[in-house]
Amino acid sequence: MAEAKKRLGRGLNSLLSSTRMQEMEENTTFSTTPSPASETSNVAIDKVMELPVEKIQKNPHQPRQNWDESKLLDLSESIKTSGVIQPVLVRQMGQGYQLIAGERRLRATQLAGKDKIPAIVKQVSEEQVIEWALIENLHRADLNPLERARAYQHYLNNFSLTQQEAAVRLSEDRSTIANYIRLLELPAEIQKMLSDGNMSMGHARAILSVTDNKKKMELAEMVKRKNISVRELERKIQSINKDKDEKKLKEEKSANVIDLERELTRSVGTKVIIKTVGKKKQRGKIIIEYYSLDDFDRIREKLI
Repeated sequence: MAEAKKRLGRGLNSLLSSTRMQEMEENTTFSTTPSPASETSNVAIDKVMELPVEKIQKNPHQPRQNWDESKLLDLSESIKTSGVIQPVLVRQMGQGYQLIAGERRLRATQLAGKDKIPAIVKQVSEEQVIEWALIENLHRADLNPLERARAYQHYLNNFSLTQQEAAVRLSEDRSTIANYIRLLELPAEIQKMLSDGNMSMGHARAILSVTDNKKKMELAEMVKRKNISVRELERKIQSINKDKDEKKLKEEKSANVIDLERELTRSVGTKVIIKTVGKKKQRGKIIIEYYSLDDFDRIREKLI
């Protein structure tokens, strides 16, 4: 298993290195004659050639689900004028080919009305197809947060990897992968808001800190309706959590402790909180709040 990972890693380095890609293109023969379907078994591997667009199947492991139509149209106009600058990567599948990387270029080529596209045929395994599709999108295009989260999860599931193992193989921080995958814990409605661009990943991560799903939805609707910043949302959540903690604390306190808090608050002139600990509630601490240095000095004078 370790040896298989090592070989796969070398394949990734070859794909991700722009220098390696440039060397590959400089050292390959560019054939302007597409390979007939009957001759696909004789296709030269690692050579740049023109292939019929109709013979290239989409990659079923493509993590990107949403495509910016305006950007595709812009690219298609460029292709009409200058052609496809960078070949797509494919592998042989039966009498045709399956795309490994470059779906945006393939879609734009189809929009441009072209029937051929430059491609490099690679000999790769199924797991390499999954990995390369993810790598291309992570490093060369912007997935939305939910697409990226699902891609990471798909990757972990397919290779039976831990987040740490995936982080090493993808050259990512483990915390980055963990933060994205946690987005999949959000209610489906909030996930859709995130996919549609109605909130940022920062908003979504803040909402994850709330345990109640109903409250999560209320906060998400607030983000969508009022377009509040992440910092404003975090302050709102802190306030909610504080109120919740205080309510829980009050429920646990006896009437005598609550009365004593009120008495001390009146005496000191600021909020006083009594926290008891232990089964018999005979130990604890008294918290006296102050709101400025002058307030601190005033409380100090009262206590000395």
